[in-house]
Amino acid sequence: MNVNSVTNANSTVNSTTTTSSSSSSGVDYNMFLQLLIAEMKNQDPTNPMDTSQYMSQFAQLSTVEQATNTNKKLDALLSSQSLTQADGLIGRTVSFTDATGATFSGKIASVSINNDGSIATLEDGTKVAVGPGLTLS
Repeated sequence: MNVNSVTNANSTVNSTTTTSSSSSSGVDYNMFLQLLIAEMKNQDPTNPMDTSQYMSQFAQLSTVEQATNTNKKLDALLSSQSLTQADGLIGRTVSFTDATGATFSGKIASVSINNDGSIATLEDGTKVAVGPGLTLS
């Protein structure tokens, strides 16, 4: 079934095929319900669609939304844990060997956290990636 246009007071949804691609923001409950209502309005009354298909779609949407919410909460928890660990590094002495084989040692003045991991800045301005190969004391 093709849904050409669905309009309500708040928004307009246009679709030319039965398949849809979700944008980066995803499909929310309101959009799903608008599409569901459009399908119901435009179905053939002599050959109605099976209601179990609607419930299955709704359950799938709910599952995906819950998984997305869980991932957001997990990301926040991991960020909080990273900050707590970074706070514990400040003021400690670190020793490490760089790629050339030179050994360095210094006191950690600050730690920054980015997508690639944590970077410790020593009091002398040297930056070192926090990870394997570091000795803390």
